[in-house]
Amino acid sequence: MVTTARAASLRDYPALVDELGGNGAALLGRFGITPDAVGNDDAIIPAESIGWALEAAATELDCPDFGLRLAARQEIDVLGPLAVAVANAATVSDALELASRFLFTHNSGISIGLVDDPEGQSATIGLEYRDTAAATGFAQGVGLSSGTIHRALCRIAGDDYGLRSVHLPHPPVAPESLYTEYFGAPVVFNASYTVFRLPDDLPTRPITGSNQTLRTMSIDYLTKNFSDLDHTMSARVRVAIEQLITTAKPDIRTVAKTLIMHERTLQRALAAEGTTFNEVLDITRRDTVYRLLCETDLPMSQITTLAGLREQSALTRVVRRWFGSTPQQIRSSARAQHGSPSGLRIQPVARD
Repeated sequence: MVTTARAASLRDYPALVDELGGNGAALLGRFGITPDAVGNDDAIIPAESIGWALEAAATELDCPDFGLRLAARQEIDVLGPLAVAVANAATVSDALELASRFLFTHNSGISIGLVDDPEGQSATIGLEYRDTAAATGFAQGVGLSSGTIHRALCRIAGDDYGLRSVHLPHPPVAPESLYTEYFGAPVVFNASYTVFRLPDDLPTRPITGSNQTLRTMSIDYLTKNFSDLDHTMSARVRVAIEQLITTAKPDIRTVAKTLIMHERTLQRALAAEGTTFNEVLDITRRDTVYRLLCETDLPMSQITTLAGLREQSALTRVVRRWFGSTPQQIRSSARAQHGSPSGLRIQPVARD
């Protein structure tokens, strides 16, 4: 299964490479990553491409702590909507629970959770982070992810949040002093997984300045647009289609290429989940059209084009099939509802 990640993980990569004497845009391009993708909060790319881009920069620029340096420049907002939820959680425990639940929206190959202290010390717990980068030997990727977690903990719990030590799943690839300086704590290498050893009271600490309304809104967005099912192939195909649908033809060949797999492999994986590429495409196109009708003032002709349809009459036909109404009725109903809570809400009709 291809692991995907948000290109925003490399947001400051071009600038850092340039400062170190390289060409950031050219180095990204070598791995099929464009500067536009890095600047797009929603762009999804293969996680392996991120790993290779980090390793190449570290090697070619003679910068063995490149991953940590990049993490030092990152803000929590690289996590997209999850950043809003985490930053506005009530407590550190609440923030970690949200991260555990939705971190896959940032990278489908990572997970995080509290564990017993790997050193068995009292009043200490572990925050374990598992990343496919570690399994594939991308030490710079581990540096970026662990460094970003540290910055996120500093953001929500304060710079002196009580970090006891950090366990990293690789040998030191840079002088050990650089690791201890970055984390402000001892670092243990060649561990099974990345683990942050923390005071056991840290999860109960409140997060200063959190906003309950923003937390609720961000969770509603994440719940609506993502779920545990987003680990499935059909969800990954949907993400790829959403990235392509308004800019390129989202056919199976293009989507398979985006996911770096053979078309037949993709078809078999979808069949195993009881669906087909055309069904996923239809559902994704349906939701895209509904959003454009309800949330924009774009003319119907432009929505037809953005949805990948050839004629406006085709838009009318598919909207009738999906919702049992015309495109204009959908738009009018949404506007009426926005002004009046009693307005009609049109739902997709049941499919045979």
